This record gives sequence, structure tokens and C-alpha cells, in this order.
Amino acid sequence: MSKSLIILGSTGSIGRQALDVVDWFPEELNVVGLAAGSHVDLLAEQVKKYQPQVVAIARKECYLPLKEKLTNFKGDILAGPEGIEAVASMTAGDTVLAAISGVAGLKPVVAAIQAGKEIALANKETLVAAGFYVTRLAKENNVPLYPVDSEHSAIWQCLQQAGQKAEKLILTASGGPFLHYSEEALSSVTAQDALKHPTWQMGSKITIDSATLMNKGLEVIEAHWLFDMDMRDIDIVIHPQSIIHSMVSFPDGAILAQMGAPDMRVPIQYAFFHPKRPKNEVKRISLSQIGQLTFMEPDYQKFPCLSLALSAGRAGDTYPVVLNAANEELVKQFLAGKIRYQDIAHGLELAMAGHQPLPNPDLEEIFVADQWARDYAKGLK
Repeated sequence: MSKSLIILGSTGSIGRQALDVVDWFPEELNVVGLAAGSHVDLLAEQVKKYQPQVVAIARKECYLPLKEKLTNFKGDILAGPEGIEAVASMTAGDTVLAAISGVAGLKPVVAAIQAGKEIALANKETLVAAGFYVTRLAKENNVPLYPVDSEHSAIWQCLQQAGQKAEKLILTASGGPFLHYSEEALSSVTAQDALKHPTWQMGSKITIDSATLMNKGLEVIEAHWLFDMDMRDIDIVIHPQSIIHSMVSFPDGAILAQMGAPDMRVPIQYAFFHPKRPKNEVKRISLSQIGQLTFMEPDYQKFPCLSLALSAGRAGDTYPVVLNAANEELVKQFLAGKIRYQDIAHGLELAMAGHQPLPNPDLEEIFVADQWARDYAKGLK
């Protein structure tokens, strides 16, 4: 039987790669809903190709340009955040791929959970900012959360193989483009330097997060909620080759690892088909050609964003909300050339120090804390 998909963030990196997977398996995968931010031309092309029942664009000013490009489209065209949420919770659709970047993806995920959809989660900020709320809501609605991040998919696959609880989770990190830079050299790097990731092709925000190692800190928080693991039992190891996507250690001392080419279409496909692994077009790796796999400890002093993320995760309450929101704003400023690379960590430290946390926040409190952090980060000089 075919699976009906709703793809949120269809014009982004993950969304486009998800549609590659759909192209590989047109008989098994059917797109019924598409949603994107503002990329009118690409979204229109996707709608014409996949003919979903409903399409939505987040920016309301893009509604008319999109409608003009879809004159022969017989489905519904929606706009605004409420339109995105309507697509996420539409009657048709078995699985929602949540790939909207940032906290903007939170409300659509909540809507999809309340509608009883399976969630293929590629938006880590949803669990970073609202892990307590979202995981509780998913349990109440008997909705599974399938991880799409390569690291969390790897852990999920290892846990499925073992069939028992882990002793430790081991998240691997490439180290990003600045792994071998000195602290002095980091003071003069540009956004263009930071966007040159050595192994992965990703969107600009997550690529900057990989350069600061913030991404790995966010992934630890996400893993804590996805797998119900204490933060102290989640380790990080730098693995520049990005062939081992993560590992799981068990009580008997055994370690299981999931390996493969650094291609996001593999974890996307697994979220759609698990536990089956149909043949695809992903490049196969040759271990003899790779030669060696290396590992090292993260340098927490050189990459303070990682330490700040782990501190926020351990502190809990609304600290992760503030960390995530302030980071989104500071990364925007860095990409725009308004602040330096090292100002990201400095701004985060100030935001965390100035925050008054709230325990076990509800959705409204999460968004209040999120807005406070954005305003604070915007006001930093």
C-alpha cells in the first residue's frame, strides 16, 4: 500500500531531498500536501509535478503570485501560518515530514500531532524549545516521532536492532569547517567561510550551527527527548569523515554504529519505510578507499556554543527556548554581516544570563520566552 505524505518545508534542503525519495518510489509514496515559506517559483514547480490536494505558503504576500502560477491547479491554495497548520492537519496524509526550519515549525508539528499523524521530524528546534510539551502531547495522542536527523536516525536504527535500552548514546560530529582553526583564526572568519561545510550539503542556518558546533548541542537536547535519555548519558565525539552517523553503547559493553555515505536521503527514506530498506540510488561507500575513521573529543573552549547548549539542556525549563531563539537571531545577524562569528557565543551567554526561567512551560509560555530572547538578541550591540 502507498503512504500519503505531507511535506512541510518542501522547498528547503530536507524537503527537496524528501521529494527525491518520492521520485525513487512513486508507487509507494504519494504527496498529498506541500507547504513552504516564500519560494514561490520552486513551490509552484513542485505542485505541478506532484499534484497535492493542498498547498500552503507561509508569507501571505506570496499567495497571489503563487496562485497566478497555478491557474490549472484544482486543489486548495492556502497562506500564512494558519495555512501551514491546516496542511499539517489535513484529513488526508499518513505521515508529516516536519522540515520547516526554526521554531516556526513548532505549531505545525503540534497541529499534526493533534490530528493523529505520524511525524517524521527533521526540525530539531521543535524538541529543543518544546521537548517536554511535544513529547507529552505525542504520547497523549499515541503519535510516533520518527527522527530524520542523520544522527538521531542512526541511534533509532541501532536501538531497533538491539531491542533494548541503551547505556549511552554517542552522537558524532564532523567538526565543521573550523575544526582545525586556532582561536585567533576564528576571530576573522566570515559567513562565507562558515558556509563551506566539509561533508554535508545543508541550509545556511544549520550550516552555521555546524560551524559553531551549536548544532551538536541542540542534537543532544533533541536526543534527550526522543530517546528518554539523561543528558549525562549522551556523549559527543568528533568524527571528521562523517561515515559513522552515531553510535549506541549497551550495558554489556557492546557498541552498535550506523554507517553510510553522508546523504540525508537515507534517514528520510528510513523514516518513510522503516523497518524496510528498499534499494535506492544513494552512492555506496568503500571503506578501503576511505582508509581510516578517526575520532576526537570536542574542543569546548574553542567552540563555546556547544558548552552553552549543553548547559541550557541540563538546566531545562525555558533555557533551551531562549538558547534556540537567541541563536536563530544571532545567526541571522552573522549571515547578514552585522556581527562577527565569535559574537554568536557572546550574545548567547548574555541572553542566558539575563533570562528568568519558567518550569515545564506550556505552548504560550514557550512563545513568550522565544520572543523575549529574539528581542534581547536584536538589542545586543
